[in-house]
Amino acid sequence: MGSMNSIKPENTEEHVAEGGNIKLYCRYEGFIRSIQWYRQYQRSRPEFLLYITEDGLIHPSDSDFSAHINSTEKRVDLQISSAAVTDSAVYYCALQPTVTGNTKTLYKNLWSKDNRILHNIH
Repeated sequence: MGSMNSIKPENTEEHVAEGGNIKLYCRYEGFIRSIQWYRQYQRSRPEFLLYITEDGLIHPSDSDFSAHINSTEKRVDLQISSAAVTDSAVYYCALQPTVTGNTKTLYKNLWSKDNRILHNIH
């Protein structure tokens, strides 16, 4: 009997001053090959940011974002450095290949009631 693969956000709301650094966390269960991060602005479709493999390889390697995976704690994080107002968005963590339409394992990281993260950047 195999375990079910799943992923969900650990924190639901984050605030940071403009120029600050922030980490967004997701915890996963089961076997994973990679975890993808997406960003979605209001009234826009999700935008792929990066994926990280279980070995810690990040693609694309020249991304403006960084990620880290802790396979012992089964946790993955996305780090935003020098946060800007344009980083205010909904962030998603997803198990590959959820991009094909399996929304059951695509969880929203909703970091504020108005569906935006970092909305108080000033």
